[in-house]
Amino acid sequence: MSNAVISGASYVLVHVPNLTMVAGTTQLLERENPGSEYIKRVRDHLRTYEEAVAYPPNQTYIGNISPEELRNIKRPWYQNPLKDSSRFGRYGEIMPEDEFYGLMALSDVFGLVILEREFAEGVKQKLLSHPLFSADDVNRIKNVADEDTIKKHIEEGAVELKCDGKLVGCVRKAHDRDEALSAHVMAENLATKASAVLALRHLFKVTGISPGEVDYIIECSEEACGDMNQRGGGNFAKAIGEIAGCGNATGADMRGFCAGPTHALISAAALVKAGVYNKVAVVAGGAAAKLGMNGRDHVAKGMPLLEDVLGGFAVLVSSDDGVNPVIRLDSVGKHPIAAGAAPQAVMQSIVYDPLDRLNLKASDVDKYAPELQNPEITEPAGAGDVPKANYKMIAAIAVKRGELKKEEMESFIEKHGVVGFAPTQGHIPSGVPVIGYVRERILAGSMTRAMIIGKGSLFLGRMTNLFDGISFIMEKNPGAKKEEKMPDISSYLAEAFREFAEYLKTRGEAGAPR
Repeated sequence: MSNAVISGASYVLVHVPNLTMVAGTTQLLERENPGSEYIKRVRDHLRTYEEAVAYPPNQTYIGNISPEELRNIKRPWYQNPLKDSSRFGRYGEIMPEDEFYGLMALSDVFGLVILEREFAEGVKQKLLSHPLFSADDVNRIKNVADEDTIKKHIEEGAVELKCDGKLVGCVRKAHDRDEALSAHVMAENLATKASAVLALRHLFKVTGISPGEVDYIIECSEEACGDMNQRGGGNFAKAIGEIAGCGNATGADMRGFCAGPTHALISAAALVKAGVYNKVAVVAGGAAAKLGMNGRDHVAKGMPLLEDVLGGFAVLVSSDDGVNPVIRLDSVGKHPIAAGAAPQAVMQSIVYDPLDRLNLKASDVDKYAPELQNPEITEPAGAGDVPKANYKMIAAIAVKRGELKKEEMESFIEKHGVVGFAPTQGHIPSGVPVIGYVRERILAGSMTRAMIIGKGSLFLGRMTNLFDGISFIMEKNPGAKKEEKMPDISSYLAEAFREFAEYLKTRGEAGAPR
């Protein structure tokens, strides 16, 4: 069987400062306290769209600068914005909030998103000028009302949608009594769906394939859609594919907290390698609940609220074309149930066990991509530089194994690590943000292999105390194998047949072939 390859990847961000205030869990909890100093101060720390676009990690995420270039920019990055930064990048874009409300509306098939009439007309015009949306898409935006009607819905529990301080719409509940279909949950789910649609549309642009070529979609965000009888029943995958135009595809959702995308990519590769499907899109939208998650610490330290963007990505896994990087399914790293949660045990299972199976050393992997959270977000909250902590553990085990000298650890980390640049959206930072970058480097010949590492906190669901980890190696394609043609032996057979016939005649046997 042929290998599965990664044919392309897309990455999108959506700047949603107002949605951060009404959907982010931290802000919702703080609003329950009438005397919250954080709520009094937080709006003064919200970024403008231009500031979010110029933020160096965001430009790295959409492909306008490389992780190496980001590392060379002086921190704090929010004080060193990029000049001439662009909304669009090689892999995707950073969408403004007003257009995203329009995207939520056109992604909504149950009339739950209501936009104010004048605002809706303006957003339609903006989306019509967007390279990825057509008049047919924009014509889906039909549920409009005046401001008074929208206010009435909000009084009845709808989630408000504001832009530049003005009320421009709302998200209604989908059921009177079902909490799984409340306005808050529907706003979360529609934000996930819409940002995933944006990522999938960009994947078509990046790869050049048509939506109809996708056979299967695996959605791997951290949201779960359903009703009171099956709260996580799904299916985001088909809902996203429907809006993105993937009429030939089916699909399903896969969950694993932060490790979900890596599980999904391995599953996609297995389906392709087995010949079940030819092209599988792995896609995820953002997590609205995690907007402003560390906001209290950012505001307390006088920083901007950096967690004001929804993340999204899409990766195309295809049949082997002899060119694109392969996913090595013969050496998947897994953190087994019995391994324990000690950091060394985790890294041994998901990094070194798969390397040992291939007789590779730590230095044979050009880049490791574990949890790639932006340290400028996590350090003020006391979580430190998460990517660097992972690299230190990988390097320390290499020293213990005799593959590296202790004094070489820092140079190993700098050479084989990737600076964190992804938003803290849970599943978004866990390995996948570098796939587009790694693929380009492998195709250019400057890289041979990288290890994509997903790690998940399963204990958050209160079903188990277990931790999760899984990895795969992304490697240079060995090239198309030449088919060995069977030699043409028909003339030899014909000659042998004649000789045998003559032999039988000399013996005078009946029925000798003529």
